[in-house]
Amino acid sequence: MKLYGAIEAGGTKFVCAVGNRDLEIIEQVSFQTRNPDETMEEVVRFFSRFTEELQSIGVGSFGPIDIQQDSENYGYITSTPKLSWQYFDFVGTLKKYFNLPIAWTTDVNAACYGEYVKGNGIGLSNVVYYTIGTGVGGAALQNGYFIEGFSHPEMGHMIVNKHPNDSFEGTCPFHKHCLEGMAAGPTIEKRYGRKGQELAEDDTFWEIEAYYIAQCVYNTTLLFSPDIIILGGGVISQQHILPKVHSAFVELMNGYVKTPDLVNYVVTPKLGSNAGTIGCLALAEKLTNQ
Repeated sequence: MKLYGAIEAGGTKFVCAVGNRDLEIIEQVSFQTRNPDETMEEVVRFFSRFTEELQSIGVGSFGPIDIQQDSENYGYITSTPKLSWQYFDFVGTLKKYFNLPIAWTTDVNAACYGEYVKGNGIGLSNVVYYTIGTGVGGAALQNGYFIEGFSHPEMGHMIVNKHPNDSFEGTCPFHKHCLEGMAAGPTIEKRYGRKGQELAEDDTFWEIEAYYIAQCVYNTTLLFSPDIIILGGGVISQQHILPKVHSAFVELMNGYVKTPDLVNYVVTPKLGSNAGTIGCLALAEKLTNQ
């Protein structure tokens, strides 16, 4: 049986999987992201069991990464805050062990592609995906192609207006009150000394959080007029947040643009936490069969 590999390389954990042409996950493992030597040793150990069946591998990595195929640093993780991973040759390291085609993109691009081929984006021409968790990242697809140029987008660092009742300065070392600096999971911990899931659903903070995410949806709507905006990641997985985002978005838009019904326009991933893995499988399969 032909198998395709997936590596969802996150800043906190790696998820490795193999799947078939129907993008069904056959086997999957996850482990903590440590230094490159230790982490890649586990990656190689997993895929070495499938060398005879494995056709290609799709990688969705935390970033920033170099996606320009004519660049001397193509396949590298570049200026990441994870110091041991700075300028790590991810694709080159894989090629030392597996003489296979390798699809290389960001982790959020992979999740967006997964939703496009097998989730809430099926049949739509313009799909935007955000992950709001340890960091904030965004991806956009137009007719199956990632929207990118000299590099991949860094949509999670869009500047947002501070909520009138928010005195927090933000955690981003580059921009302070960008979306990631104000809305990512670590900002909640820095504000309160505990994780978001430990806060009560009626805590006033969630109105502030929804305000920042709604600005993201507002900006995205005016930039791309997408068919759908999918919000993933640990922060947004708490079901009480999405209705607050919808309400804040309506206020911000103030009737300027008529969008599709919000219940179908701003949604969470149909594939849940497997969006990135399935996206990596799909990119690997596409690379082999295009």
